[in-house]
Amino acid sequence: MADEPVRSPGFSTRALRAASRVPRVLQTPNAVPIYQAVTYSAEESEELGAVLQGRREGYAYSRLGHPTATILSDAIATLEGGEAGLTFDSGMGAISGTLGAHLSQGDHMVVTRAVYGSTRALITTVLARFGITSTFVDPTDLEAVEAAITPATRVMYLETISNPTLVVADLAALAALGHRHGLTVVVDNTFASPYLCRPLELGADLVLESCTKWLGGHSDVLAGSVSGSRDLVAPIAATQVDIGATIAPFSAFLVLRGIETLAVRLDRHCATALALARQAEGSPIPRAVFYPGLPSHPQAAVAARQLRAGGGLLALDLGARDAAAAFIDALTVPQRTASLGSVFTMAVHPPSTTHRQLSSAELAAAGIAEGLVRISVGLEDVEDLAAELATGLAAAAAVGVPA
Repeated sequence: MADEPVRSPGFSTRALRAASRVPRVLQTPNAVPIYQAVTYSAEESEELGAVLQGRREGYAYSRLGHPTATILSDAIATLEGGEAGLTFDSGMGAISGTLGAHLSQGDHMVVTRAVYGSTRALITTVLARFGITSTFVDPTDLEAVEAAITPATRVMYLETISNPTLVVADLAALAALGHRHGLTVVVDNTFASPYLCRPLELGADLVLESCTKWLGGHSDVLAGSVSGSRDLVAPIAATQVDIGATIAPFSAFLVLRGIETLAVRLDRHCATALALARQAEGSPIPRAVFYPGLPSHPQAAVAARQLRAGGGLLALDLGARDAAAAFIDALTVPQRTASLGSVFTMAVHPPSTTHRQLSSAELAAAGIAEGLVRISVGLEDVEDLAAELATGLAAAAAVGVPA
C-alpha cells in the first residue's frame, strides 16, 4: 500500500501556531517583558496539575500569577524590606485582600481615625456585614489606642501619613503596643512610599501601597501591593486567587517603570512641597497649614525621626467649603482631580471627593475640617506653583475665610 501523503496543517492551525510562537532570546532585555498571556503551556498534564496545585514552581493561569507580577512583587518587597510581596489590581484590592485574609467573623480591628475614605467604607460597610467590628482612634494618643483593644482585636490598621490630615503615626511605638497585645500591625504607606519610610523596619507586620500613586507616579496605572513576612503574605495570596484581584501584566510593567525614577521624583516633589508649605504658613489666610516637614507640624519630631523628607503632600484648612471651592477653582496649573502622587499637581477638597462617604459628624470625628484642601505637589516649576498658591489663597480670602 502506497504511503499516504503527509497532510499539511490548515490555514487556521498554521496561523495560530505562527502567531503564538515564543522567540528564543539569548540576550537579557533591559526592561521587564510584559507577559501578556492568560495561560501557560506545560510539557505534560502532570506538570500542569503540579503547578496548579502549588507543588511545582511555574505558571498556568494569570489570575494565579504571571512573571511580570512576580518581578514587581519581589521588587516592591525588596524596597520595603520584606521577605515576600504580592501585587494587586488596585490599592483597594490590596487592602481588601489583606484584611480579608487576616480577619474572620467576630474579629475586631483598631483603625486610625483619619483613614482613606474608601478604606473606612470597606471596614464599616463590607467587613461589618460579615461580623467584623472596628474602633477608630487617634493614632497619636497611645492610651486611647490601647483602650480600644479588646480580646477580639486581631489587627491594628495605620497609615504612615494619614489621608487627608497628614497626621504622622509613630509606627515604632504603635507597633510595639500592638505586638504586646498579639495584634497584626498593618500600615498603609501610600503617602510616604518606601523611599520616604519603611514601616516593616519600624516594627509593622505588613505594609500596603497604592502603587497608583508615587510608585507608578504618572496617573496612568491602577495597582496595589502588600509586603511582609512569608507567613503573613501567604494567606493573602490564597485570598487573592479567590477574589480575582490580580494585577494585569501591562499595569505591572508600568509600575516597574515608575519605580526606576521614584527617588529622583520624590526628591523634587518633597522640595517643592516644602517651599509651598512655607509660603502658605507665611500667609495669614489659611487657618492652619499641615506639612510633616514644617517645625509647626504636631508630629514634627516623629516625622523627622521616621521620614526621609516631609513628603509630596500638604493640606490647608480654609475654614469653609465655599473658601475651599474658591481656592481650587482659581487654579489654572493643578489638575482638578481626586488622586495624588503624580507628576501633575492636584488640589482636592477631601470632604466632597476622597472622603465623600463621611457625614459632617464623621468628618469632625476624623479630624477633617469642612474647608480642608489637600494638595499633591507635582513636578511643575516651583515658581509657577508658588504663583498658583498665591492666586488660590487670594480667591479664598475674597469669599471669606472664617477666623
